[in-house]
Amino acid sequence: MKILKLNFLFLIILFISACSSVPKNTANSCSIFEERYFWYKHAKKSEKKWGTPVYLQLAIIKMESSFDWLAKPPRQKLFKVIPYKRPSSSFGYSQAVKGTWKQYKNETGNKYAVRSRFKDSVDFIGWYTNKTEKILKISRSDAFNQYVAYHEGWGNYKNYKKNKKVINLAKRVEKQSNIYKQQLLECKNSLSTSKYIIF
Repeated sequence: MKILKLNFLFLIILFISACSSVPKNTANSCSIFEERYFWYKHAKKSEKKWGTPVYLQLAIIKMESSFDWLAKPPRQKLFKVIPYKRPSSSFGYSQAVKGTWKQYKNETGNKYAVRSRFKDSVDFIGWYTNKTEKILKISRSDAFNQYVAYHEGWGNYKNYKKNKKVINLAKRVEKQSNIYKQQLLECKNSLSTSKYIIF
């Protein structure tokens, strides 16, 4: 009986680690979804709900966390050696900060959402980019400007032209978004949201 319990516990740990580990090839959207099939269903569900393309969702996540479910900004250092506090409360796939995540949960009613879950993260990105379109009149398929608004926030978006770092990051997201888009066109026939039942 004890051996059975240990084996069951081992299988649970193995399952959790497999589901939460970073995909082997995050540069290829087809490879990501081949390895994490349910992620495709979650991303498509978000696209249908909010109108934000799957390829842009992926590009934002790659830039923000590199698909690391436990990603956090590195700690600042005092005197260049002593670990200090983190610069923000960003966490998870989407790197959403606590305040914006709380707003998302309140507005969507998704009160059990967690930042370390891919399903909730892509829904958050869909919600955020949808609000960006309403607030700033930026198309949900405009990867460059959507990412600037995502990174800087709606209030600081107008000042981004003074920030070369943000511009370079947004260009990288735009490029990655286009790559993911082309890849998805090539493997779309092998992807089907009806393959498994999901809620």
